[in-house]
Amino acid sequence: MPPTAGETLAEDGGQASGQQRVIKIGKTPADGDKKAANRRLKDVEICVPIVSGTIAFYLGRKASESQSHKWTVYVRGATNEDLGVVIKRVVFHLHPSFNSPTRVVESPPFQLSESGWGEFEIGISLFFHNDVCEKQIDLYHNLKLYPEDESGPQSTKKPVVVESYNEIVFPDPYEAFFARVQNHPCVVVPRLPADFNLLAPVSVENINEKGRGDTKDHPLSQWFRNFSEADELLKLAAARQQVQSHIIKLRRQLSVIDGMTQALKPASSYECP
Repeated sequence: MPPTAGETLAEDGGQASGQQRVIKIGKTPADGDKKAANRRLKDVEICVPIVSGTIAFYLGRKASESQSHKWTVYVRGATNEDLGVVIKRVVFHLHPSFNSPTRVVESPPFQLSESGWGEFEIGISLFFHNDVCEKQIDLYHNLKLYPEDESGPQSTKKPVVVESYNEIVFPDPYEAFFARVQNHPCVVVPRLPADFNLLAPVSVENINEKGRGDTKDHPLSQWFRNFSEADELLKLAAARQQVQSHIIKLRRQLSVIDGMTQALKPASSYECP
């Protein structure tokens, strides 16, 4: 079964944020069949902070019995980075009453917009590039159309925003993946020892490279929640990765010392009678 993450909601003036969740990806048996050249970096973790959410607008006078709200569901970087360098496609699973309820988005921005009258749970399946992970991740997000803290007519100008923060952790990543994303702002990676030789980065098709804040011109970006805790979480993740880099360095030094010790041991000798 793919890893899953549920939704934790905490409404505040029409906006909500989920508690932090860390989703750690395990290795699949098929991973061992990769070419030897695409080696793994042991004791290294790559962290990808993401936000999944919905924004719903009341249609006011344009509302009908079957279509009272227009809403958008999306997956974005925690601080608005483009996730296309890691995520290959996103599949949104809508309520069966929608035409073609399974919607596939092949490139960023990973989102879709619809209209309707009811609230329901949206399934969100994340698929990654081949050098990232062969497993998919399934998230679940509750679409909210009506604010819980307001009385009287619903505003057509202030949407209901619900967002949830997650960290996806890839342990022992492929070297090709690490080399490709080590300087990309949507990921948190450790520093490797200075004498560690990485493979030359290999580009992945259909990746639209962007940087931090490139979604600021998104038409809905003014409603994106500013995760004040995200920066602190990213700092903690960076510190954790720094510790891992020291572990890697120490293990390599111990390996060298062990090799020298073995070389200094006297060869065994036997006397023939």
